[in-house]
Amino acid sequence: MFEWIVANGWVFWLAVFLILAIVEMMSLDLYFIMLAGGALGAVFVALAGGPFWLQTLVFCVLALAMILFLRPLAIKHLHKGPPGLRTNVDRLIGEDALVLEPTSRIAGSAKIGGETWSARSEDDAPLEPGTYGTVLRIDGATAYITVRGRTSATDAGAEG
Repeated sequence: MFEWIVANGWVFWLAVFLILAIVEMMSLDLYFIMLAGGALGAVFVALAGGPFWLQTLVFCVLALAMILFLRPLAIKHLHKGPPGLRTNVDRLIGEDALVLEPTSRIAGSAKIGGETWSARSEDDAPLEPGTYGTVLRIDGATAYITVRGRTSATDAGAEG
């Protein structure tokens, strides 16, 4: 078996490359793809007729170099984005909410960003259908809104 691997090193390293690439697709850690890169380097050495010990050395050195130098750059690039970028429901905070049915602390609904949400009034004052409010927070599938222009229930008490 070992003789076959030595004689057909490119097949062995190609299989190692494919296995490591598949494992990377499942883990997304960027470690296995670096190891796969080392295996790909060993494939080229094997195709060039290099001995198996050189193939193994290229695999180890190339994989280690990629883990130490390329992976940190890739991680930094993946985490790059504008500061304060809000995603998912966080992007709805501060948006306008069109009240669809009478909304109080107990029940109600509103249209926010083109979608209908369960809504609750953050203030003691109910919101009437057709009026606009501002989303203060999202808890699960419920948006807590206030009369447009107010920022919290304490502001509502200060104005009333």
